[in-house]
Amino acid sequence: MPHDFAAWLPSEDLLTTDELMTVIGVAVSQGIDEVRLTGGEPLLRPDIVEIVHRIASLDNAPRLTLTTNGVRLPDLAKPLADAGLDRINVSLDTLNRERFKTLTYRDKFNDVILGLKAAKDAGLFPIKINSVLLKGINDDEAPALLTWALENEYSLRFIEQMPLDAGGIWDRATLITADEIFESLSSRYQLAPVENRGSSPAEEFYVDGTSAKVGIIGSVTRPFCGACDRIRLTSDGQLRSCLFSNTETDLRSILRDEKTSYESKCDQIAARFQKTVFSKLPGHGINDPSFIAPLRPMSAIGG
Repeated sequence: MPHDFAAWLPSEDLLTTDELMTVIGVAVSQGIDEVRLTGGEPLLRPDIVEIVHRIASLDNAPRLTLTTNGVRLPDLAKPLADAGLDRINVSLDTLNRERFKTLTYRDKFNDVILGLKAAKDAGLFPIKINSVLLKGINDDEAPALLTWALENEYSLRFIEQMPLDAGGIWDRATLITADEIFESLSSRYQLAPVENRGSSPAEEFYVDGTSAKVGIIGSVTRPFCGACDRIRLTSDGQLRSCLFSNTETDLRSILRDEKTSYESKCDQIAARFQKTVFSKLPGHGINDPSFIAPLRPMSAIGG
């Protein structure tokens, strides 16, 4: 998010916790077996521990993960684990405090490191680290990040920058590609591919002949759309088949229709889940000249 962001959604536009739980309950009944809470920053939500507890208490409860910037983890890691959270992803792009300030506009690097320790102490394993390399800013840090992750038993994944930034400044010419990331890591480590990737967005590699692994998510140059089994629910109740979709399916209007019974609402939401899954395209189209970036940035979709 840009540091001068001001386009906040009105509170009444956001799903209430009860509305959110209705949607997740329907999703689980339709076969969804993993739920990830993202943002924005999910740990800013005052009732985040309650939400985790309620999801974990569902019949046939899904695996429950959370993606965070890590700043509030020192206080929340244990309550989240106690509530039923299975594991976390933490976004961290640099090991340099000054670069961290440049990238985030906040001097919170030490809070993130303490948050990772708190997550480890709380038993939230595996702890995955998501890193995006930017040309001229942190593109020299790939080997150092991997060394640090191996020393701390974190699972590191590098992600190609996608055209979803709120500032709209993404430029293919400055993209650090999956090939470049692999080449940079190979300057220090021997990498061997892990077979049977399945629907995972990350290509994984064994490091130096050990069981330790590093992942590279080539969202732009190595799209994995054909195997993708994910759908996304925005905080204001819109269902999306893909990060890059310009089409959304409205669930909030169903939830707030006072003339419809709860059972009928659930049936309608289930039908829209099925329609959204069937509408998933075989590719995101980033590499097509006619590609149009989504109107919503990543922070508004859910990363």
